[in-house]
Amino acid sequence: MSDHADFLLMNGRIWKGLGLGFAEALACRQGKVLATGTDAEIMALGGPDTRVIDLNGRLATPGLNDAHLHLHMYGLAMAEVDLRPKSAPTLTALLDALRTKAADTPKGEWITGRGYDHFKLETGRHPYREELDEACPDHPVYIVRTCGHLAVANSAALELAGITDDTPSPEGGLIERQNGRLTGLLAETGRGAVTAVLPELTVEMLIDAIERGGRDLLSYGITSCMEAAIGIREGWPEMEAYLAAKQQERLPLRVYGCIMGDKTRSILEKATEAGMITGTGDEMFRHGPVKIFTDGSAGGRTAAMTWPYLGGDPEDKGLLCIPDQAELTGMVVAAHRAGYQMAIHAIGDAAIDQVLEAYEAALADMPVADRRHRIEHCGWLRPDQMQRMIDMHIIPVPQPSFLYWFGDLYCTVAEQERVEASHPMRTWIEAGLNPSASTDCPVTEVDPMPVIYNMVTRKTSNGTVLGPEHRLSMEEALHAYTGASAYASHEETIKGRLEPGQLGDIAVWERDLFTIDPDQITATRCDMTILGGRVVHEREGQ
Repeated sequence: MSDHADFLLMNGRIWKGLGLGFAEALACRQGKVLATGTDAEIMALGGPDTRVIDLNGRLATPGLNDAHLHLHMYGLAMAEVDLRPKSAPTLTALLDALRTKAADTPKGEWITGRGYDHFKLETGRHPYREELDEACPDHPVYIVRTCGHLAVANSAALELAGITDDTPSPEGGLIERQNGRLTGLLAETGRGAVTAVLPELTVEMLIDAIERGGRDLLSYGITSCMEAAIGIREGWPEMEAYLAAKQQERLPLRVYGCIMGDKTRSILEKATEAGMITGTGDEMFRHGPVKIFTDGSAGGRTAAMTWPYLGGDPEDKGLLCIPDQAELTGMVVAAHRAGYQMAIHAIGDAAIDQVLEAYEAALADMPVADRRHRIEHCGWLRPDQMQRMIDMHIIPVPQPSFLYWFGDLYCTVAEQERVEASHPMRTWIEAGLNPSASTDCPVTEVDPMPVIYNMVTRKTSNGTVLGPEHRLSMEEALHAYTGASAYASHEETIKGRLEPGQLGDIAVWERDLFTIDPDQITATRCDMTILGGRVVHEREGQ
């Protein structure tokens, strides 16, 4: 076995990680960082078969780690009707996109779409079922809002699901009516009857989605992610798909797999029987925490708050998916006893209250020094809740992309001061809670640059500044996307930094993020992605 490096990165500016500074060059061997240093020092580690890559002065960083997204759902969405604002900016465009799909789809087959944002439509509302009926009279239709917590179904889809004007809203959900008639809007658990009759996805279809989505992530310099909900739609076949994708070498990037253990959607019992406790697996696919939903989304007004949303209705405070605190606590204690890290979805402060109470009970029942239970999103918390997080070392996993893409919408549903205090990155950092960075894709675009831009500027996509006291330095922002994300999955000893022994996962950028004007961040592209010492993406025309 050769002692020489497998490849060298030369003549660049290599950021090694938080507090570690920069190097000119880097060497990798057997998939891991061998050394960093000057060009002369690193060139000496090469041999006759060593590949040498000239960075030509470009910036290289550790590969990015999106700490919370839905990889297979993103891959599936890539094959659905694209209803994101950039593709369907108006209600007419949205309906036309569905109509076009219907023209090429056999009658009776489902039409599904993802990504619309009613706030950005000129109507300022969700589409009505009758509008979907008119666009697709011969097909059941189901379209999902960008947040993933609300959807609209047409009459054919509602009929297949057995939902009528008399069907009550389930616990933790909404089946909306106006004047006693269904509008087609479904929220949270109210979507269950429709999702239960959607066409079944095979394991092979899921593998295709994982591969399709994963390859796209590599093009953005993302080498790791947490898949935030294995089992959310098809149940156990989703776990089978991830295992098969890895075995067949069709898993493009490293995945920390979050296991659904929700009240209505759970594969936890089967995962536990299979020994898939948090931390088991390997560097490509590691079993992660248990996922439970406790509320919805702020933009959809279903995040559970202790205060009412703007609009005048004092009872409009969102939805708790599991209203019974004892029930949620029992679920958390059981998973904690079994050895799992938790990753509970809680956006509003009322939901965060629930989660903190459950974590306090679990840790009192069985104290563990460093379990690092997580709160996914954790956007709208109070100062008293912050102290409880510190006391238990609860890790926040926020999405700065929410402020970038939805910040202006937030200002229409909550008072300005509440919006500015949300997603308090600076406070979390000062509290030692290591907040990570992520997109919740396909809830927002997978592109990491708007996320980094928001962390550095606290600006929305429209340029609105929200909470400037929480601005981060570029080094802090990149750490959130690398080292802190690795910390959230107990993997900081193997990735997130570019120093000897760490995985050779690297992103090369066309611009130096440390020196450019912040307004150039969102236009910066990834030139090259390296995974385990192998080049897995090179941008065309660079």
